[in-house]
Amino acid sequence: QEDDDSCSDYGSRDKPGTALGRTVPDGNVLFPDIFHTDHLLFYERFKAYQDYILADCKASEVKEFTAEYLEKVLEPSGWQAVWHTNVFEVLVEVVDVEYSALKAVVQLSEPFLCESRDSTFTLECMQELLELKERQVPLQELRVVYDESGEFDQTALAVEHVRFFYQRIWRTWDEEEEDDFDYFVRCVEPRLRLHYDILEHRVPSGLVADYQNLLSQCEELYRKFLDVRNSISSSDSDSEVENVSMVEGLKLYEKIEHLKQKLKLIENPLLRYVFGYQKCSGLQAKGLRPTGTKIAHVVSSTMMASLLQSLIRDKLCPESCGEKLEIQFHNDPLAAVNACYEGDTVIICPGHYVVDGVFCIADSVELEGYGLPDDIVIEKRGKGDNFVDCTGANIKISSLKLVQHDAVEGILNVHHGKTTLENCVLQCETTGITIRTSAELLMKNSDLYGAKGAGVEIYPGSTCTLLDNGIHHCKEGILIKNFLDEHYDIPKITMVNNMIHNNEGYGVVLVRPTMPSDVKDASADRTKGIFLFLEETSRTNRSSIARFLDCIFHKQVWNTQPTQSGDGTACVEGPRQEERPECVTDELELYEQAEISEQTEGNYEIANELGATSAKKSQMHKKRLSELGITEADDNLMSQEMFVSIVGNQFKWNGKGSFGTFLF
Repeated sequence: QEDDDSCSDYGSRDKPGTALGRTVPDGNVLFPDIFHTDHLLFYERFKAYQDYILADCKASEVKEFTAEYLEKVLEPSGWQAVWHTNVFEVLVEVVDVEYSALKAVVQLSEPFLCESRDSTFTLECMQELLELKERQVPLQELRVVYDESGEFDQTALAVEHVRFFYQRIWRTWDEEEEDDFDYFVRCVEPRLRLHYDILEHRVPSGLVADYQNLLSQCEELYRKFLDVRNSISSSDSDSEVENVSMVEGLKLYEKIEHLKQKLKLIENPLLRYVFGYQKCSGLQAKGLRPTGTKIAHVVSSTMMASLLQSLIRDKLCPESCGEKLEIQFHNDPLAAVNACYEGDTVIICPGHYVVDGVFCIADSVELEGYGLPDDIVIEKRGKGDNFVDCTGANIKISSLKLVQHDAVEGILNVHHGKTTLENCVLQCETTGITIRTSAELLMKNSDLYGAKGAGVEIYPGSTCTLLDNGIHHCKEGILIKNFLDEHYDIPKITMVNNMIHNNEGYGVVLVRPTMPSDVKDASADRTKGIFLFLEETSRTNRSSIARFLDCIFHKQVWNTQPTQSGDGTACVEGPRQEERPECVTDELELYEQAEISEQTEGNYEIANELGATSAKKSQMHKKRLSELGITEADDNLMSQEMFVSIVGNQFKWNGKGSFGTFLF
C-alpha cells in the first residue's frame, strides 16, 4: 500500500514493527490476539475525525467522507478479524472492502473458530448466514487480528475510528439535520468531549443516567416516527386513517425535537451544569429509634479529660439535656451520622477529619461543631458525586468547615425538607449549595468560596433564605434556574446583608428562556444590566461569550428599598456601617453617596428583574387557562408571584457585574 502520512494517525510507517498493543478476546474459544485500540486518548480521536476523516463535511456527507478516508488507509485484503456481534464471535478473513457501504467482504477462516450463546452456530449455519449477507459484514463489527509487523496498524485504527463513531457519536437522525453547518463542530466535538468527561468522572452519575435515558427515548420515538412516515408515504389514499397518521407523526416529531434539545444541552460543556437535571434522592428516613430514646453522638479523634469536662459543662449537662440522655462516642463523623435516628445530635470536637463517603442525612438531626469552624474541618477525599445530601424535614448544621476535593457535584444538596446552615465555612470544588425543587435552605453567617460553578443554585419551587453570608471567588455567585416552565413553581428568595464579591461572572444570574417580548422591546430605553449568553460558542475560543443588551422589565416588588435604622438613615452597607464625623469633605460625601447608590441599585435591579419574570409567568399561566376556556380561577393561583426580599446586600468586584440574565 502506498505510504500516505497525511492520513496517518501515528506518523511514519517506515519504522519496523507495530506501534499498537494487543489484547486477548473475551470468551472460552482460543481466538488469536487482536489489536488493542479502544483505549485511544481524546486528542487522538479528535485529530483523526477533524483532520483525516470528517473535516468540514455536512451531516449528509459523513458516509462519503468516511469512505474516502478508508480508501486511503484500509488494506483491501489479506487480514484477519474477529466478527463480533451480540450473539456470536467468529474468525474471518477479509478478501475485499466495499468502501462506499463501509463493509468488508469476508470468508470463514480455517480452522473454523466460533463462540456463541448456544450451539446452533455450526460451520454450515455460518456459511448460510454469510451467503444471506452476500458475505458483506459492517466494518464496525470487526476486531482486527494482531500483527506485529506493523503492516495493519492503520487498518486496525481505521476500523476502530469507524466503530467508535457509529457506536458513540452518530445518531440515526443526524442525516436529517440541517446541512448548513459543520457537522464536526456542531455534533462530533461536543459528543466526543462528553464521552471522555464521563470516562474521567467529570459528569455527575445522575446526569449521565439522564443523558442515556433521553438518548434511549429519542431513539425509540424516532423509530416510531420513521414507521409512521413510511406508512404515509407508501399509501396513495387520502383516507381518515392517513390523516390520523399525519397528526401522530407531527406529535412524535415535536417530542423528538424536544428531546434532541435536551441532549444538546447536556452535550454542551458550557450549558450542562447551568441547566442541571432533576435528581431524585432515594434516601430513606429511619424515623424515631424503636426505644424512643435520643442519642448525642460525640465525635473526636482523641478524647482528653479536659475536653470531656468542657463538653459535659457546655453541651451534655443533665439540666439542659435531661438525665436520660444517652451518649455515644465516635472517631469518624460519617459513622456518627450513619448511626443517627430522628432527633439525634452529632457534636463534632475540634480536629481535621478526612472522610471517603457521602453524608446522607434523611432524618431531622443536628450536626454541631464544638468550637470555631476553622478548628473543625471535615475534608472529602476520593472521587464521588456528592458530599452532603439532605432530605430530612429539619436538619441543622453549624460551626463546621467542609472542604471538598475531586468532586463531580456540589458540596451540599438539599433535596427535600429544610436545612439550616449557620456559622459554617464551605470550601467548594464544583458547584456550592444546591436547593432542589420543594426544598428549603436557611443559610446565615456563613462563608462559601471556590466553586467552579455557582456558589448557590436555586431551583424552581424552592425556598432560599440567605442572611449575612459571604459568597466569593466562584464562577457565579448565585444562580436562579429557569422557573417559567408551566410545571414549575416560583421560588421564594430572601437575601439580606450578604457580601457577594470577587466572583468570576455575575453576583446573581437568572436563567430563563428568550421570550417574544425580549425581541419586541429590544429598543426600550432601559437597556443596561442584562446580558444574553450565546448558546453556541466558538469552538476555537469557547471562553469568549458574546454579549447583547436586553431590556429590564418594569415591575415593582416587595422589600426592594433599603431598610431603615433606628435614626431613620438607610442601612444598605450592612452591620458594619459606622457614623461619620461631621467634618467630612463634600467630595467624600458625594463619593460615599454614589457608592451607597450603587449598592442600592444592585439590590433593586435583582429584585426588579426577578419580580418581573414572576409576573411574566403569571401572564403565561393566565393565557394557558384562557386557551382552555377557563375565565375564572383562584386568585392566589392566578396572581402567584415570587416573594423577593433583596435588602442590604453588597456586590463588589464581580467580573461581569452584580446581576445578569442567561437567556436560552
